[in-house]
This record gives sequence, C-alpha cells and structure tokens, in this order.
Amino acid sequence: MRLSNPLFHSASRTKRLLLLAAMFLLSAAFLCSDCDAQAPATSNETIAVEQVRPGMQGYAYTIFAGDQVEKFDLEVLGVMPNFLGPKQSIILVQLKGPKVEHTGVVAGMSGSPVYLEGKLAGALSLKLGVFTKEPIAGVTPIADVLAGGANSGGSAGDSVQSGVSNQFASRTGLQGGAELHSIETPLVFSGFQPSAIQKFSSQLDGMGFVAAQGGTTAARPDDAKLAPGDMAGMVLVQGDVSINSACTVTAIKGDRVFLCGHPFLNLGDVQIPMARSRVITTLSSDLASTKIVNVGGPIGTITSDHLTAVTGTLGPSPPMIPMELTTHSAFGEKTIHAELISHPKLTPLLIALTTLNALTQNIVYGEGTTLKLNAEIRLKGHAPVQIENTFAPGDTLNPDGMQVAMSVMNVFTRLFTNQFEAVHVENVSVHVESVPGRQSYSIESAWLEKGEAAPGETLRLRVLVRPYRGAARIEETSIKVPDQMARGTTLRVMVSDADWMNRASHGFAGAIGPSAVGQGSPAGIDPLIALINRERRNDRLYVGLFAPSPTMLWDDKELPNVPLSQINAIDGRPAPGTVQILRESLAMEASMPMSGPVTGIISLNLPVR
Repeated sequence: MRLSNPLFHSASRTKRLLLLAAMFLLSAAFLCSDCDAQAPATSNETIAVEQVRPGMQGYAYTIFAGDQVEKFDLEVLGVMPNFLGPKQSIILVQLKGPKVEHTGVVAGMSGSPVYLEGKLAGALSLKLGVFTKEPIAGVTPIADVLAGGANSGGSAGDSVQSGVSNQFASRTGLQGGAELHSIETPLVFSGFQPSAIQKFSSQLDGMGFVAAQGGTTAARPDDAKLAPGDMAGMVLVQGDVSINSACTVTAIKGDRVFLCGHPFLNLGDVQIPMARSRVITTLSSDLASTKIVNVGGPIGTITSDHLTAVTGTLGPSPPMIPMELTTHSAFGEKTIHAELISHPKLTPLLIALTTLNALTQNIVYGEGTTLKLNAEIRLKGHAPVQIENTFAPGDTLNPDGMQVAMSVMNVFTRLFTNQFEAVHVENVSVHVESVPGRQSYSIESAWLEKGEAAPGETLRLRVLVRPYRGAARIEETSIKVPDQMARGTTLRVMVSDADWMNRASHGFAGAIGPSAVGQGSPAGIDPLIALINRERRNDRLYVGLFAPSPTMLWDDKELPNVPLSQINAIDGRPAPGTVQILRESLAMEASMPMSGPVTGIISLNLPVR
C-alpha cells in the first residue's frame, strides 16, 4: 500500500503553480515583445544640458507606422553651445538601430522625446546634412522646449508683429551638405493635386515644409489621449480638402502639449486648431525620408509657435473661416466646402491655394474657357467686400484658374495687412462661371463725331474693338462737356481699359493694376472696403474726359480742380508721401460692359470753342 505524504503533494502543487506562472510570464513576454513601443516608459525627471556628456547612451520615441510608438537608441556625440542663439545650446546625437539607420532622420520626427539616463533630455529637432550615411541629429534641450510655450495663450492678432522667421532655413547656407538645419515639417495635403501645390512651391519651400499627400480619418474617442512619441499638428485647412502639419509630441504637462522642438514658422502667440496625426508608414529616401500620415480629429488649440517648440492646449479648437467655392459651366455645377485658419501671414496664401485647387480639380471646370469671378467676403462689423472680374484663358502653361486665385489672394492680403484693425472674416463665398471660348477684346481705334465742342454739349463717341480671333466691331457711347468748362480749353478724351484709367486718374498708386490699391491710402477699414468695392473692373471699356487742371490725391480723398494756393499749402506737411498732385482732373467718366477682359488705350484731344 502506497502512503500519502501531504508535504509531498504540497511541494508538487507549488512546483506546478510556479511552472505555470513562469510559462505565463514567458508567453506574455513573447506576445508583448514591443510593449515598450506601445506604452513607452516615460519619466517626469529631466536632465539639464550642463549634465550631458559625450558618450552617454540614451533612447527616443517616435512612430514609424500605425499608432505604435517605437523606441530607438542613440548616443551623445557632444553639446554645441550657443547654436540657436545666446545661451541656447543643442545636443548632437547619433541615432542607432536598424530602422533609423535605414531611414535616417525623418521629416515628422521632430519633437521625438529624447531620454538620457532615463531622464527627459529634450526634443529631436535638427538633422545633419543631406545624403548623409549616418543618422546624426540635434536635440533641443528640454528646458528650452518647456520655456518656449511659457507665455503662450495670446490671440492670433498678437502675432502680427512677429514676422515669418526663416531662422532655421537660413542655416543651409554652408556648402558641402554638412550643416545642421531643422527637421522638415510634413505639410499634409488631402484632396489637393500636385499641380495645384506646385504653383505655390516657392512660398512653401521658403517656409521649410515638405509637401506630402495624405488623408483624413474620422475622429476617435482616444484622439486626445496623447503620450510622448505620438503625433499631432496644426490644422490650416479642413473640409472637402485639408492642409495640416505633423510633428511628434515631446511632453505633456497637464493639458499642455509640447511639440516639434523647433518652430513651425515662429509666428509667436497664435490660435490655430490642433489635431491628432496618425502615421500610415514611413517613406525612406536618400534625399528626405518622411512620414505618410492621416489627420485625425481635433484635440485642442496650438497657442504658441516659438524658436524651440510648438505648444498647444488640449480642449476646444478655435473657430475657422468657412469658405464655399462654386463652379458653374455648361457641364453643371459643383460646390466645394472648406474652413481656413485666420492669420494675416497664412490666410491669403491658403485662400489662393484652396481656390486654385478647388477650381482646377473640379469636374465641371475646363481650361481654355473665360472665367467670370464673383466673390463676397463677409466681415464682422463691416460691409461685405465684393470681388468681380473676368479672366480670359492665356497661352502660357499656367492654369487659367491661377488668375482667379491671385485676384482673391490680393484682396485678402489688403484686408489682413491693413493698418487700422484686425479683421474678423465670417465667411467667404466664391462663384466662378466658366464660359466657353476666349472672350477678350482689344481697343483699336476711337473717334468723335465732331472735332470740337461747346460747353455743355454732348458728343457721340465710337470705339472700334476687336474680339480675340474675331471681326472688329463698333461700340458707341457719348460724352458731355461740363457746362462750366472755359472756352479755349483743350480736353483729353481717353478710351481705355481699367488699368490705364486707374493710372490716369489715380497716379502712381493706381499703376499696379485694378486689383491693387486704386488711390491713396484709405483712412480706415471702412474706406478701404469702399475703395475695393468701387474699383474698376477689367471687363469694361472706360471713357474718361480729362480737364487740364490739377487734382490732389490726399490719403483716400480725390480733390479735382485744386487751386494753386491749396497745393502750396501742403508743402510743409509732415508726410508728403500720402499726397499726390496730378496735372489733370477727371471731369467725366463712362463705361461699357463687355463679355471679357479689355486691353488698350486711345487718347483724343477735344478743343472747347
């Protein structure tokens, strides 16, 4: 008979439990070999740049694909004092590991948190050289990153005084490709064609962006649950099309988010929507590796854009400018909806880019047609701004819609750069009608029914205009000599397009075209709006009757027939640049609408007997 030993059974049970526990731990370790990647171990402790020494081993976090935050190793090569400016050093590191040695320093990696001795040392922000064989990068010390957003929270209007800084981009002046410059920020375009982006490449390149095509994803409940190594960025345009930046998160302090480790554009205090970015994959390139990302849901507001960091606040996003662009042609009608940020340095460029893309990528749009623009900009507390012009197709490789985009951009530039008050745009409506054919006209000749006239007399005027590749035709109008005009005076009759009429009646200020400033500087935002709304249109034929008496242009006021005594009285005015004296006064003006742009000028003399 076999005796039962309780101690033996207890020991066996314990061994089995320990074996099961060991197997479970091994299985968990196997299944969670990248647990560090999914939930990086972060420390609230920081290490000062003064404590950093060459040879120190560390690591950083970033995303290469999906939502998986991955860890890669690095080694400190040294510290470069005063690199960014006085008392603003950077830490030079070499990245290690199969992925970073394959991709190099990646556009979108800026902001990746760097840890030395388990303490947060800073944000990956710079890369060394182009076509380099080793991934060497610069790190902005964490003290500078956190200080960059210490005073954030101002309004977008506060940033008007701080110009767009090319401080980092200008560091590429050294020859040989061995210079440190900021890691490029991917500017993610969704719904944009490369042909539209290319037309504004000079402006985008000068800002240090890498244009990348991406998409948008639906908002998710966990969008705002950020950890160091995740990605977020600025929302510049959203809707049927979108433009967003993408950076890596360095640190989160309460509801404050620190990104990039270098400026977006060094705009200062801003109010720009912040959204989650989700990485699809990382494209490896010898020229410029970059992350391909989709933009997620809104998570807060970017409040600060300074030399050493971009910072934001989790929570609601600021309002944007609604825009609606409708294209109408014989093939139908289509409308594009978008929202744009309100910023004096960015909105004009974004409105032009969005307009060109929405127009030229529209299925009812076609090149070689005449485009009739009718737009309205509604401003809070002011009358709406009206834009009306017609554009004939050209013979260059530029898309015909470029003229429409630049016309809208010019008006936005004038509104946002006015010297009187910050404008608040409530919405923008752009309607473009596409008419088949090239409808444009040139002025070939003009003549009066009589060679002279008496005061108060009305004369018939005929103008010979030639349509593009068509037979010339005669347009008729009449002019009336003012009753008070002195006999013996010789008047000048000018038949012209809008641009030439602006030059003649508004002097030098009007010589830059009908879409620019028509006469002296207005005295406020309302006079500026009135000035824009009454500007001459390019699809009209203008007739002006000029008398040989001086006209004074004083700010936005036009004073014809000014006596010589009044002209002499302004000689000692402190700002004579705001006053112009023209040798003629516009005594009468008429216009005839045409179905396309008009060009040319004819001048006739009319003696008064």
